[in-house]
Amino acid sequence: MGGRAAAAGAGFDAGMTASVWSAALAYIAPRALTPVTIPQMTIWGLNGLAALDPNFNTVFQDGQVRLYGPNGLLFALPAPAANDANGWGQAAARIAAAAYANSAALQNAGTQEIIGNFFDELFNHFDPYSRYESPVQAAQEQLMITGLAGTGLTLAAENGRVVVAQVAADSPADDAGIQPGAVVLSVDGRAASPGMVDELNARMNGLPNTTLDLVIADPDDPAGRQSFTLTRGFIPPQTVFVQPPLGHGIVEMKITGFNKGTGDQFAMALAQVMSQNGTLAGLVLDLRGNRGGVLRQAVLVADSLLQSGPIAETNGRDPDADQFFKAEGADLTGGAKLAVLVDGQTASAAEILAAALADDGRGVVIGSETLGKGLVQTVTALPDGGELYVTWSQVLAPRGWPLQGLGLMPQVCTSNGPAALKAQLNALAAGRNLMAPALSQARAMRPPVSVEAVLALRSHCPAAIGGAMDEEAAQAVLANNAMYQAALLH
Repeated sequence: MGGRAAAAGAGFDAGMTASVWSAALAYIAPRALTPVTIPQMTIWGLNGLAALDPNFNTVFQDGQVRLYGPNGLLFALPAPAANDANGWGQAAARIAAAAYANSAALQNAGTQEIIGNFFDELFNHFDPYSRYESPVQAAQEQLMITGLAGTGLTLAAENGRVVVAQVAADSPADDAGIQPGAVVLSVDGRAASPGMVDELNARMNGLPNTTLDLVIADPDDPAGRQSFTLTRGFIPPQTVFVQPPLGHGIVEMKITGFNKGTGDQFAMALAQVMSQNGTLAGLVLDLRGNRGGVLRQAVLVADSLLQSGPIAETNGRDPDADQFFKAEGADLTGGAKLAVLVDGQTASAAEILAAALADDGRGVVIGSETLGKGLVQTVTALPDGGELYVTWSQVLAPRGWPLQGLGLMPQVCTSNGPAALKAQLNALAAGRNLMAPALSQARAMRPPVSVEAVLALRSHCPAAIGGAMDEEAAQAVLANNAMYQAALLH
């Protein structure tokens, strides 16, 4: 019975499917934050077949893996040993092949969709962040992290010349030491003229590892020429932006996400801000709408703003998931007062950064409760070119409280409306922080935290989309040292 059904499914790539599922089961089993057996994961995954064809049901019964169809038992095979990830992956592929041979819906779906549905159903039993990304999705995700291949140069027309307007951090041009303001004389042997700027900027990008020849000169010494051959590489997308000044010596910077270049981008932008402004009256760091990204990059940003102190701790079942991050650099602002803007869409690495700055007494967090994503995923490539994201650790803020579910309680809350904010600012001017009881309760939380406790605590400053009141509150707090110290609550 089993051999005939499997043979009939010749259009189904059982070999690839088996290798993908075997690799995934072997990777998940020792790392998942909550332990789950390989047999249980396999049965969960195989019931993803029912999403494509509701006539199928797979069970683990009497030492067998059994596939039931509309007319009863369709296929069965002996169950592998409980810890045999390869055996279970192979068995799952044989079950899927049998279903494929007897289902027009599965045949229309094809191998890749069957693989994907296995993971969809499997991860329905996990947390919201463990997931499988198909080869196409994985390539798109990698592009978001690494960026496009290019030189890192942005050119502009200025005073009848072509000049370097921007140099991306961690780019080939940055590595070569090219500085903004340099005059571009030629590109790939062609003289550069202002009317060619759009064309020249397009030439900056190309295939990885291809080269571009550039001749530049110092703007103050056009005769002093330098020649460069830049090898195009992947340029991380820009995630750090200096915003229009808020006045009174207060500078605002926005971080939209954390990719491979964010730490260096932030350090470069902050250095530029410091060189232009000298001593800052205050810095506003806008993390609203920031959904996170690469944890290590958030740690690097925190390290740029902290002289010392813990940043975050991660704990999991796998010993490699246990990490402790602490500041080891220097505060690049020279101790400038700091306000951090957050909202209900601030998540993951952005929450970790904001929590570190708040818990270490380095800055005042302003806004609303954040999303509450305090779980970290480990990533592996699969044989089909897809990627597997598996939650393997939870994050604790420097004072030991969990971010997962709880989110970050701001020291100044803006989501309760203008009247409540005015009352809080008046209290800060008098040396009192009306958020102190809720903040004390939040920082005393230890995992596991019940849903009821989380909801009760978050109600003190409900998650909301950030708005103009956030900047207004930041300006008020940064402009008044007594209010700033009362808001810190350190």
